[in-house]
Amino acid sequence: MQRNTAALADGTFDLLVIGGGAFGAAAARDAAMRGLKVAMVERSDFGAGASAECFKMVHGGIRYIQHLDVRRVRSSARERGAFLRIAPHLVTPLPIAIPTYGYGRSGKFFLGAGMYLYDLMTFDRNHDIPDRTRQIPFSRFLSRQDVLNHFPDVAAKSLTGAAVFDDGQMYNPPRLVLAFVKTAVELGAVVCNYAEATGFLREGQRVIGARVRDRLTGDEFDVRAKLTLNAAGPGAEYLLEGRSEFGSWKRGHFSRDAYFVVDRKPTSQYALAVQGQTRDKDAVLGRAARHLFVVPWRQHTLIGVWHRLFPQHPDKAYIEEEELAAWLQEINDSYPSLALKRDDVIYANCGLVPFGNDDTNTTPGEMSFGHESRYVDHRKTHGIEGLVTLIGIRYTTARGDASRALDMLLSQLPNAPRDQGTDSVPLAGGKIDNFAAFSAAAEKLRPAQVRASSWQALLRNHGTQYTQVLQHIDGDGAACIADSDTLVAEVAHAVANEMAMKLDDVVLRRTDLGSGNHPGERIVTAAAACMQKFLKWDDRKRDAEAQATLRTLSNHHATTRA
Repeated sequence: MQRNTAALADGTFDLLVIGGGAFGAAAARDAAMRGLKVAMVERSDFGAGASAECFKMVHGGIRYIQHLDVRRVRSSARERGAFLRIAPHLVTPLPIAIPTYGYGRSGKFFLGAGMYLYDLMTFDRNHDIPDRTRQIPFSRFLSRQDVLNHFPDVAAKSLTGAAVFDDGQMYNPPRLVLAFVKTAVELGAVVCNYAEATGFLREGQRVIGARVRDRLTGDEFDVRAKLTLNAAGPGAEYLLEGRSEFGSWKRGHFSRDAYFVVDRKPTSQYALAVQGQTRDKDAVLGRAARHLFVVPWRQHTLIGVWHRLFPQHPDKAYIEEEELAAWLQEINDSYPSLALKRDDVIYANCGLVPFGNDDTNTTPGEMSFGHESRYVDHRKTHGIEGLVTLIGIRYTTARGDASRALDMLLSQLPNAPRDQGTDSVPLAGGKIDNFAAFSAAAEKLRPAQVRASSWQALLRNHGTQYTQVLQHIDGDGAACIADSDTLVAEVAHAVANEMAMKLDDVVLRRTDLGSGNHPGERIVTAAAACMQKFLKWDDRKRDAEAQATLRTLSNHHATTRA
């Protein structure tokens, strides 16, 4: 991956994808697999928005049992299976326990009936997943004592046990986006980060590409394409607003979904679902309130998700300190024995996703949550050919929804190519039939100076492409950045082969340095020195990048370490 704006400006493409998050990246890979000449531009870094800020779960649709929506149950389980197949290094099964109490909606019978129905609806969920350790098992139950063994502080009064189902969990969401991008590039796509589409190019009633501004240099240029997919996430509608050809476009409702990383070591490999204080008003069946999830992730615990209607610009989607206090109060009310304090919160993430509707007139505590991605075929709605807008609902559906949007767009071409198996062909680094066997074989190649913790992170983040990183282990390449587990070689590789242009890219998205907590000023400074070496920055640029990254980290309200 090399950043080359001239290749964008000088080429004529079959498809231009605007947006390099999960949906845009999936669309670029899909189109490249179909044999199309593809360009993709992203105003920030790949996967830097809502994709990076997600809850790291790949949902299999069990929630849609509450809406009696068989189609969405089936499609979500299918997409979860696709991720488990195509990215075995980055997505793994996650068991989730829902404690049961007494009888009625909180009892084993009610939950068990729903889960067995789910098992029946998703009977083919493990199709073409050969590694049994990566398959999604049937729902099952834990005894009361089992629950207390796993979660000693769970409320014990009237506890009868727990119902257990499995979903998927991402190791590193931005690197999963990057795997889509890298696959597209391997197939010939031309991609560029920090390249912002500022408006559409038109010939009559047809969009023929976009005007693009290089946010690193300030240069502007045109990218011309037969078809354009506007997949810029929460920013997609800002390309439509105020332009007469799209009428009186009104931006849809968005939720700012937030979750927190807390400094509590997991007591179990199970995630725990606890009832929060909001209710899905559209649910036909369900418990008294929506679940909050307490999830093991690496050496920390994730807690979420909280939803809030958010009408402001996506760039302003941060979590305020007073909101953090309110959410801490809710989790402590819902799970009192957890007794979380502000100092326990080491990271706070949030991203925007489509919402059901404006909740200002609903009953307090009730929300209408978004359920499906938004598609706009502008040929049908505005008489504008060559343009489709896709606003994705959640990471899990990125591959399937991108394919659907492409089909919608490609219907405007004669003899349009069909999907080429994007749900089964591995992503870059993902050609792994059995991860344990792959890991054992790779261990034999581990350089003596690379410690085990660094090695496992390398295999998870890069899969079979870890050998490309090893090419940078010369001199101090095998050394770690300060006292982290991240190798200097990983930074070198990110700069040389993964289009890392800023320190944020390396700290937050290419490596594990800042993916789970605030790494501390010393590590950030050391990483900046590495970037300086590889990108030939002067001292002023190095210091500016370090300060910018520290500001980014502070926006996550992390507990800062020295």
